[in-house]
Amino acid sequence: MSKIEDDSLYNKYNLKWVIPITLWTFIISITLSVFSESLVKRFDLLVAFIILIIIIFIGIIFDIVGVAVTSANEKPFHAMAANKIPEAKIAIKLVRNAGKVSNFCNDVIGDISGILSGAISASIVIKLVETFSLLNITIITILLTAFTASLTVGGKGIGKSIAMNNDEKIVYIMAKFLKLLEKVFNIKFFKEKNTKEKNANGSK
Repeated sequence: MSKIEDDSLYNKYNLKWVIPITLWTFIISITLSVFSESLVKRFDLLVAFIILIIIIFIGIIFDIVGVAVTSANEKPFHAMAANKIPEAKIAIKLVRNAGKVSNFCNDVIGDISGILSGAISASIVIKLVETFSLLNITIITILLTAFTASLTVGGKGIGKSIAMNNDEKIVYIMAKFLKLLEKVFNIKFFKEKNTKEKNANGSK
């Protein structure tokens, strides 16, 4: 296989994005799993359940954002950009990079929240068995797994309807949030094209 073919395959399957995000997902999943399990073990059952529900809802919220970005149209944000609304540029970037954004929100964060909720559920089962020694570990595991799965699936089902009916609002809210993070932490989520690139694109 020639170098040109290698490059085309690299770009075709977007490996420049896929490989780093896969590695980061692996690292983040391990780190957060260890952190969440150690955190749950320090608190009582009520706090552990609250942490579990928070993790599930984080997954649902990011799923809503991922669906909204793929559903939204960028035209309304061009009008906002013309009126010099700072968040509009970020909103346009979100819509134009819908594939990457939805992959991060739906797959990366979704999978991580699923892993975390499973790890936390296992810790809660152990706590329940230790606290109430008469409880059957198999029944408790099945019930807690069913609760976690139903809340996740049901929440994402409702979330998808919300996302598709309010896609532009959700994208704009996300853009405002990212703009705030940029100001606070002095970072850029989307790189600006330099002048040479703009001129090159304009001359085509």
